[in-house]
Amino acid sequence: MSTDVMIYASGLTKRYGSFRALDDVSFEVRRGEIVGFLGPNGAGKSTTMRILTCFIAPTSGTAKVRGQDVFDDTLAVRSSLGYLPQRAPLYLEMTVFEYLRFSARVRNLDESTFKKRARAVVEICGLAQSLSKEIRQLSHGYRQRVGLAQALIHDPPILILDEPTSDLDPNERTEFLNYLKQIGKDRTVLLSTHNLKEVEAACARAIIVSRGRVVADGPLDEIRAKSGRVRYVVSIQESVGDTPYRGKGTPPRQTEVEHALNSLAGVKKVNELPTDERAHAYELAGEDATDLRPEIFRLIADKGWVLLELHRDTQTLEDVFRQLTIGDERRNRQLGPVKDDDRRARDEEEDEDDEDEDEDESDDDEDSDSDDSDSDDDGKRNKR
Repeated sequence: MSTDVMIYASGLTKRYGSFRALDDVSFEVRRGEIVGFLGPNGAGKSTTMRILTCFIAPTSGTAKVRGQDVFDDTLAVRSSLGYLPQRAPLYLEMTVFEYLRFSARVRNLDESTFKKRARAVVEICGLAQSLSKEIRQLSHGYRQRVGLAQALIHDPPILILDEPTSDLDPNERTEFLNYLKQIGKDRTVLLSTHNLKEVEAACARAIIVSRGRVVADGPLDEIRAKSGRVRYVVSIQESVGDTPYRGKGTPPRQTEVEHALNSLAGVKKVNELPTDERAHAYELAGEDATDLRPEIFRLIADKGWVLLELHRDTQTLEDVFRQLTIGDERRNRQLGPVKDDDRRARDEEEDEDDEDEDEDESDDDEDSDSDDSDSDDDGKRNKR
């Protein structure tokens, strides 16, 4: 194995009785890579991350971090990792500063090193105004910041992040992604998220898992091209109101434009796009092997129509993701008996989502209690 390989998984399989939560998963992540780890709920993402971070053992297969086996040398593996689960297990009665100091001591940082690292992570995570607050007083977004700070406190070369931006507002999310790009120059990052735009913004490569198997692994451009089809957007002038029409003859009718576009060789499908009354807009599907833009332009020029827009797109990452994982969604919507093995694996993969709901309900109860208290106080003031 190359010394540049920071995360190595080979044939990882995790069984719960007859059910396979992971089925022969293999991949590598090299030094300096930021890799998006994608898949629908229950696909095996969290199971894989828990194996890599030494929380559970695989049924079979091998996993190594910086060349160390995840269960032969767990302490060496954990010292190399910064791990942020989807819902970090924070000690709510501690202040932010106390929790960061505790996290540093667990990782054997001396006091001077802790103070130096604390200054860095507080700035990175925006916690300067929250250091003296108890974690129980923080919003979900700020708790997520604290979880990220503990993952960074020991300056690890590898970060494994599970939905790190799930509770951040748009500004916080943008800042975090910018930070990821910076640290990706000298760290290795495995980023699990459901937000595909985040992957496109921060990652050059993605791994997609579905039903416990890797269904795609490679640069984003290669994954987008997996469908073998591209998309063209064409807009043709229909009416200009008071401005004279500058094409030949009269403005084209909708049926005339659709018929002409459908007649082009290589066009597989034509869909009308919503637009105002001044233009006809269409989405064309064609094969990746041929660029249809010259033919589309020549057709419109020969007709004497006014071309307003013509551009070519490969499939979006979201389109390809849906094609590769649509079987998971269909399976989730089918009603049938649930085996104990299936239920156990699903609980293993989705228990953090349940924690999210419980915490939301707890926060709602706290808000309700606070409102009731305020109401009682107001009533007492009115009586006085």
